[in-house]
Amino acid sequence: MIRGLMMGVVAAAALALSAAAVAQESHGTAQEARALLDKVVAAVKADKTKALAMFNKGEGGFRDRDLYPFCFNISDGEIVAVGNPNTKGLLGLDRGTLKGATKGLGLDVYTAAQKPEGEITEVSYLFPRPGSDTTPVSKKVSFVTRVGDLGCGVGYYK
Repeated sequence: MIRGLMMGVVAAAALALSAAAVAQESHGTAQEARALLDKVVAAVKADKTKALAMFNKGEGGFRDRDLYPFCFNISDGEIVAVGNPNTKGLLGLDRGTLKGATKGLGLDVYTAAQKPEGEITEVSYLFPRPGSDTTPVSKKVSFVTRVGDLGCGVGYYK
C-alpha cells in the first residue's frame, strides 16, 4: 500500500513538472522576442513591402507562439503591420488608439520609436494574450526600434 502511494506521488510530481515545461514552451522568452526583432529589422531593410505582408500573414517565421511583430508609420502613427491574428482590426488605425490596460501604450511605443535608428527601447504594459478576449490581461514587454520610416516592435509576455 505504501509503495502504491509513493508511486502515485511520483506520478503526480512528474505530471506537474511536464505541465510546467509545456506551459513554458508555449510562451516566447525575452531573448526570443529580441531575436525576432532583429529578424524584423533585417526583413524591413531588405524589402519593406514584402516584410510587412509577411508580418501581417504570420509567414516566414514571423509568428512564433505568442511572439509576433508590429509596425507603424513614424510620420502619422498608422499601424501597418500586426502579426497577432486576433488584433487585425488595428491595421490602419493610429497607434494612439492602442492602449494598454493601465496607461497609454500607443504613446509609449511611439515615443520609443522616435529614438535614433538601431536604438532599442523596452516598453512595459498590460495586454491580452493572443487567443484570449480582452480579459484577463497579462504583463507584457515590447522591444521597440525605428527602422527607416517605421517603428517596429516585438513583445513577450512575462
